Amino acid sequence: MDPRAVAAARNNAEWCDLVCRTHGIDATFEPDMWVAHRRSPPLYPDAVTLSDRLSAGDVVRRVDSSTGCSVKDSFASVDLSLEGFGLLFDAEWIYHEPAEHPAGVPAGWSLVQTPDELRTWAAAHGGGEVFRPALVSDPAVAIVAAYDDEGIAAGVIGNRSASVVGVSNLFTATADEGQAWAGAIVAISARFPGLPLVGYEGEAGLPAAHHAGFVSVGPLRVWHWD
Repeated sequence: MDPRAVAAARNNAEWCDLVCRTHGIDATFEPDMWVAHRRSPPLYPDAVTLSDRLSAGDVVRRVDSSTGCSVKDSFASVDLSLEGFGLLFDAEWIYHEPAEHPAGVPAGWSLVQTPDELRTWAAAHGGGEVFRPALVSDPAVAIVAAYDDEGIAAGVIGNRSASVVGVSNLFTATADEGQAWAGAIVAISARFPGLPLVGYEGEAGLPAAHHAGFVSVGPLRVWHWD
């Protein structure tokens, strides 16, 4: 496994863990897997694998594999179709070297710092009640928005872990996608300087991420039980 993909998977599991805990959902980090103790919030997995050596049986015996269960197979190494799951999507982990000398949050971008600002950001994102107020006070999280004359033009979230910063939930409302990626990299790097950036994108989002300087470092899959 590419160590950059390993770091990205761990970072993503930590973000999923944080989101779950803001919803009162406990979870467990095991050496090879992160698992939520009950169904996760919408668009979030119930488990994230942290090893490429798990079998389908290893995964299924640790999750509630009833309707709505989803599993992030971080290294595209577990065929959960053998256990009745369907493939939701394929994606690739992405990695960006630390930005050099970030000069500060770029013009037009600012940190989301209050529950009211978060509600406005979440409405523009479309995530509704997934993003809880506790996120804005967490020192390991940076929720940032770009503004134009019409309001929020783009947004993104960064979450810091031991060796990398995760970039997730990037969206555009009125901004150009390329400009959104470029601004997001600078804004998050200004908040967490000196660390590489990681994340994942599916087929639709990869070209813009690559154009912004990210490289693909490994495949992943998300499985879902209908």
